Amino acid sequence: MVDLLSEIEKQVKALSEFIQDHQGQDVTVLDLRPFQIWTDFFIITTVSSNTHMDGLERHIKEFCRERKIDVSGSPRKKADDEWRLLDLGIPGLGSVIVHLMNKRVRDFYELERLWSKKHS
Repeated sequence: MVDLLSEIEKQVKALSEFIQDHQGQDVTVLDLRPFQIWTDFFIITTVSSNTHMDGLERHIKEFCRERKIDVSGSPRKKADDEWRLLDLGIPGLGSVIVHLMNKRVRDFYELERLWSKKHS
């Protein structure tokens, strides 16, 4: 029998490392499974520009296509294209939301701190 939890963790780790390899800055993974909400993980990263955001999004989609990870719908843009969400579904394992944010928006929203306060 396959350990599903370790499989999703492997996929999330591979994706977070892939994002770092493509110059995503301060890549953070939040495991949200204990809170039983709409997703299992957040991967949050800072991008250096809109061009970097576009390129990183394209690379993430290629990564997902190669691994048969579903990218649901179009990426959602927040805060005048300073924050982009990619909703990923790993068949049979779970879901991941990737947050691509510029530094200003990431510093303002402080998602890591927000989620640790909400669910501690």
